[in-house]
Amino acid sequence: MHKGIEQAVAGNRIGDIGHAIQSHVEAAGFSVVRDLVGHGIGRQLHEDPQVPNYGRPGKGLKLELGQCLAIEPMVNLGRPDVVTQGDGWTVVTRDGRWSAHFEHTIAVGREAPEILSVSPRSV
Repeated sequence: MHKGIEQAVAGNRIGDIGHAIQSHVEAAGFSVVRDLVGHGIGRQLHEDPQVPNYGRPGKGLKLELGQCLAIEPMVNLGRPDVVTQGDGWTVVTRDGRWSAHFEHTIAVGREAPEILSVSPRSV
């Protein structure tokens, strides 16, 4: 997650965030869920743009100063495929292997992003 957050500076692109996450995760032997993505934050919880946790550097929407995004990679021990259970909310890996989901809300900065959310461990 932090590799992607580091890319959230004005002038970079959405693909820079996803590429940083994907490269780090796959180099460690894990996979990135592609069916679910991060997103813009504004007057509603889920807004455009979508922020995939994979991608190509230099591609996608150009990031603007002050833009707020939820960067939330889901990393699987096995394959990247997931299934949503009958409650419409719970997501599990298709292959039954372990997965982890991390999320921060950030504001795109000029030289560095600002993390707006606080994890319980840092309180």
